[in-house]
Amino acid sequence: MRMETYVRPQPLYPYEAWSLSEETYDEANNQRSESLFAIGNGYIGMRGNFEEGFYGMLGTSVTGNYLNGFYDSEPIVYPEGAYGYPERNHAMLNVTNAQRMELRIEGQLFHLNSGVVHDYRRELDMKKGMLTREIEWEAPGGQRARIRIRRFAALQHKHLAAIHYEVTALNFSGAISLISALDGKIASQNNNGDPRLGAVKAEPSLLLEDAGRDGELTWMRQRTRHSGFVLLTAMSHDLQTSQPSQTSAWSENEYAASEFTVSLRQGESAALTKYVTYHTSKDYAEGELLVRAEEVQRMARQSGFEVLAQEQQSFLEQFWKTADVEIAGDPALQQGIRFNAFQLLQSVGRDGVTNIGAKGLTGEGYEGHYFWDTEMYMLPFFTYTRPDIARALLHFRYATLDKARERARVMSQKGALFPWRTIDGEENSSYYPAGTAQAHINADIAYGIKQYVSATGDSDFLLNEGAEILFETSRFWVDLGHFNPARDGRFCIDGVTGPDEYTAIVNNNAYTNLMVQDQLRYAVQVAGWLAESHPAEDQRLRAAIGLTDEEIALWGRAAENMFVPYDAELGIYAQDDTFLTKAKWDFQNTPADKYPLLLHFHPLVIYRHQVLKQADLVLALFLLGERFTMEEKIRNYRYYEPLTTHDSSLSPCIHSIVSAEIGELDEAYAYFDRTVRMDLDDINRNAKDGLHTAAMAGSWMSIVYGFAGMRLVDGMLEFAPALPGQWDSYRFRFMNQGRLLEVLVDAEGTGYGLLEGEPLQIRHKGEELTLEAGKTVRR
Repeated sequence: MRMETYVRPQPLYPYEAWSLSEETYDEANNQRSESLFAIGNGYIGMRGNFEEGFYGMLGTSVTGNYLNGFYDSEPIVYPEGAYGYPERNHAMLNVTNAQRMELRIEGQLFHLNSGVVHDYRRELDMKKGMLTREIEWEAPGGQRARIRIRRFAALQHKHLAAIHYEVTALNFSGAISLISALDGKIASQNNNGDPRLGAVKAEPSLLLEDAGRDGELTWMRQRTRHSGFVLLTAMSHDLQTSQPSQTSAWSENEYAASEFTVSLRQGESAALTKYVTYHTSKDYAEGELLVRAEEVQRMARQSGFEVLAQEQQSFLEQFWKTADVEIAGDPALQQGIRFNAFQLLQSVGRDGVTNIGAKGLTGEGYEGHYFWDTEMYMLPFFTYTRPDIARALLHFRYATLDKARERARVMSQKGALFPWRTIDGEENSSYYPAGTAQAHINADIAYGIKQYVSATGDSDFLLNEGAEILFETSRFWVDLGHFNPARDGRFCIDGVTGPDEYTAIVNNNAYTNLMVQDQLRYAVQVAGWLAESHPAEDQRLRAAIGLTDEEIALWGRAAENMFVPYDAELGIYAQDDTFLTKAKWDFQNTPADKYPLLLHFHPLVIYRHQVLKQADLVLALFLLGERFTMEEKIRNYRYYEPLTTHDSSLSPCIHSIVSAEIGELDEAYAYFDRTVRMDLDDINRNAKDGLHTAAMAGSWMSIVYGFAGMRLVDGMLEFAPALPGQWDSYRFRFMNQGRLLEVLVDAEGTGYGLLEGEPLQIRHKGEELTLEAGKTVRR
C-alpha cells in the first residue's frame, strides 16, 4: 500500500539530540515508557520500571529483567502433531527483579500515586548510558524530599548493573529508610491473544533453591523448571551518609532485603549505591557462580559508582565515534536515529554465545528469540560500526552449526538448516508454514558472511568458521532443490516460504532462489580461494565434512541453472510460481482496524490472495541490486509496493531504500519517517511489549543504503547520495577494512573524508575517487 506522508503525533517526549526524557508522570503511557526507558548491556536488560514498584492502573506495567540467552524449555503441545515438529520451546525468562528499592520517610512509603509530586523528570542519556530519575515528593504527612536515582547496566562488565539512590530532606528532620531487595517472584505477562507475544506460562519457570547473606553480599539461587539452568542473583551496597545509620536484613521465600535507616537533618542527604550481578550456569559451572558473583561485586565496590559511570561514558564515546549519524533540519529524526543505535548496542550479545532478539532486551515479545533479522538488518549496522560485534554475531551461527546439521537431518536433507526462531540453536517455531519453511535463512546467513568479509577483510573468520557454514548450507540447498524437467532442466526449489509470511509453502519463491544462487556462486568462489591460498586448511575442512570436488561442481551447476519465475507480459519477476494467478486483496474494503491482517483473518484466507506482509522480491532488488536493471527495479517495485501491508516492522525501511534508489525521494522519506520513530511514536501500537530492533537497524540502513546510496560491489564502496528536501544535511561515519570514514551530504554536494587508515578508492555516482587520511574530497 502506498505509504502516505507520515503525520507525526504530538510527541510524548521532547525532541532532544542525545537523550529521551519526560517531565510528567502519565499512567496511560507507562508500559510503553517502560520499554523506551529500558537499559541494557547486551546481556542484562532492565525495563524502565520504577525502583519502588508500580502502584497505578492494573495492566499498565510489566516489570521486566532479562538475561540474553537465558531461557527455560517447555514441551510444545500439538493437538495434531506430525513428524519433525519441534518438540520443545525455549523462552527468554523474566528473571529476579533486582531493581527493587523502596523509600520510606518517617514510615511513609514513597511512590508516585501517593502524596504530592511537585517535580518529576526521567532521562535516558545516550552519551552517558545512564537512566536518571529526579523527583521532588511530598509525603502524605507533609515531609518533602528530593530524590535522585541513577542506574545503568555496565557495558564493560557483562554481569553487572548499578543503582545510585540519593535522598535529600528539604523541609524536615527525621528518619528515612531505604529497603533494597531481590524479588524472585515473577508475574507472567498476559498476551491478550497476540501470537507475537508467545504463550502465557501456567507455572513459574524459576524455582528457589537457596538464598543467603555472606558479609557484604546478599544472594538468591534459583533453577529453571525444565532446562535445569541455575541463576545466581546477588546484591551488595555502599551507604554514604554523615549521620549514624542502622542496617538490618531478612529473607522470606523468594524475597531477600536489606534495610538502611538514617536520621537526616533538614538539608542533609544520604545515598545508597546498589550493585547487582547476574550469573548463570550457561556461562559457568554451578559451583563457581557464587565465587564469580563475589569477584564482580568486590570489583564494583572498590571502583565505586562514579568510576563505573565514567567507564560507561568512555565506552559510549568510542561507540559514537564510529556509529553516530547527524541529521540537520529535523530534531525528531535526529533523536530517533541515535535512540535506535543506542538501543541496538544495549540489546546485542557481544560474547559469541548470544545474539540479538527481535525485541532486544526490552520486553517479552517473540519470547526473546533470534531470527533472520540479525543477518539482514542488525548485522549490516554492526559490520560498519562495530565489526567486532558483527563477528561475534556470526560466531553464534558457527557455534550452533551442529544443531543446524541435526535439523537438516530431521528434515530429511543433507547439510545444515538453521532455525527460523531460536535461542540456543534449536528450532523453536511451532508454525512451520511461516517458520521452518522459511529456509531462506540459510541464504541470509550466507549473504551476511559474504558482506561481512568483504567489508572487513576478515579472511580469518572465513577460513576458520564462515567457509564451513557456507559449505554445509550449500549442501542443503542442492539436496533440497532439483533439476526440473518440466522447467527445461532448470534448478527449482519447492515447498518454501519467502520473507512474505502472507504467502506460504510455494514453489520457486523468487527471493529464495535468487539468494540461493548468490550463495552457491559465493561458496564455489570460497572453495577455490581455500584450495589455492590455504591448501592445508582446505584439506582439513574437506576431510572433516567429507566435501568433494563433485559437490562443489554441482553447486556451480545449480547456480547457473537456477530458475527464477518471470512474467514476460508484466515485465516483472513473479514472487513465486503461482502468486500472480491469485486474486488481489481487497484493500479498499479492508478497514484500518483490521490491520495487521494476521490478527483478524485466518492464514488460509490471506494465503489465497496477492497480499504481502513485508518486502519480498523488493528485498532482493536491494540486496542483489547489481543483478537488475533500473527499469526492472522500477517495474517490480511499482507492482509489489501497492500489495504490501507493512504489517511487519521490517518492511518500511526496505521500501525506503529501494524507492530512494529509483529516484522517488518523497516516497523514500515517507517510509523512512515511519521507520526511524517506530517506537518513539509507537506507530505499530505495541512498543509496550518491547522495541523493534530490526526496524531500528533499518533506520540506519535507510540513510546509509537509501539516501546515501552506499553499496559494496566487488569489494569497492559505491555511493549515489541524495539529500531529502526536508533536511539541511546529514553526516555519518562507518568502518571499512579497518578504516574510519565519514560522509557528509548537504546542499552543496557530498564530502568524503578518511579519518583513519590507509588510502582508499571509492566510486561516487560512477566516478572513482581516492581518499587520503585527513583530506576531504567534495563532489
